[in-house]
Amino acid sequence: MKITEIAVFDHVLPVKNSSFRMPIGQITEVPTTLVRITADNGLVGWGETSPISPIYQPHHAAGDRAALSELAPGLLGVDPTHIVSLHRRMHGLLDGHHPAKAAIDIAAHDLTGKHYGVPVSTLLGGALTDRVPSYYATSAGETVDHMVDKAEAAAEEGYPRLQLKVGGRPIEEDIEVIRKVWERVGNRVRLAVDGNRGLTTRDTLRLSRECPDIPFVIEQPCRTIEEIASIRSQLHHAVYLDEATRDVSTVLDAIGRGICDGFGMKVTRVGGLHQMALVRDICEIRSMPHTSDDEWGGDIIAAACVHLASTVQPRLNEGAWIAQPYLDGSYDPDGGVRVEGGHIAVPQGPGLGVHPDATLFGEPSATFG
Repeated sequence: MKITEIAVFDHVLPVKNSSFRMPIGQITEVPTTLVRITADNGLVGWGETSPISPIYQPHHAAGDRAALSELAPGLLGVDPTHIVSLHRRMHGLLDGHHPAKAAIDIAAHDLTGKHYGVPVSTLLGGALTDRVPSYYATSAGETVDHMVDKAEAAAEEGYPRLQLKVGGRPIEEDIEVIRKVWERVGNRVRLAVDGNRGLTTRDTLRLSRECPDIPFVIEQPCRTIEEIASIRSQLHHAVYLDEATRDVSTVLDAIGRGICDGFGMKVTRVGGLHQMALVRDICEIRSMPHTSDDEWGGDIIAAACVHLASTVQPRLNEGAWIAQPYLDGSYDPDGGVRVEGGHIAVPQGPGLGVHPDATLFGEPSATFG
């Protein structure tokens, strides 16, 4: 089998109620880039990469599309079912740019699954569940009472984990939110306090020291690994890394240095499903819990995350966050990936198990082949 065409589509995802606030700012819409790979036997695979903001990670939508323009011509004629060889070819064509490579990787997994008649989870080692746990992320900057009400509603809905966004406002308010949420939900759910790199080391220490009785993990409180390493021994809570784990090498380094106790992982950030499966296996060797998420994105990214999450050892599985509850619309009205009761059904059928309506994306912004 050979790749005969690669098409790239530019798309915008509307955010529900036109608003989701993170410490980096207000999110009103999300640019996403879709990739369609066609093989010489007529099979098609879909991939996607979707940076939430140009200041969230060191990549942005226009950069991803430029990287795909560098990659795509050199991938024509390559067998998409040879995933390792495909990655070696991409690395030989372009250094870095993991999110753009991830879109190709996801499309190749989708096409390979269709070729062999198996779901992507089978290609990744086999699903251990048909229903993956998810978690609910509160929007930062809301009033304390509103965040607490949202957290309690999510717990009632069945989410096994809550992620409380902190940062971008006085630390006293964040501490108040944590305490009030704990009073409302108690041990019904696991709690993660996520700074998205928005806290200083000073405020991180204060947050932990003033809540020693509340069991939560602190996720990526400060901007850099070095900042977190400098206060690691003074914290009362477990630490997860997220945005700082930009590739598999960083994950290995963080585990080796004992900087963290787990990870909030993004599939496209590390280069796709092939690389994320390596992270999963490394984490299993060292008993490190982790999520299987992405920045935002539509049904294609959501399906990729859920297939990967279904293969994670249950005791280490912190779930998969998908953007569906926060977005309007779906690529696949009949088979879209959705959170129900705080969990996500693993898509059925070969490949990713979703069938995007390509008319939603308009004409390709670039076609190769």
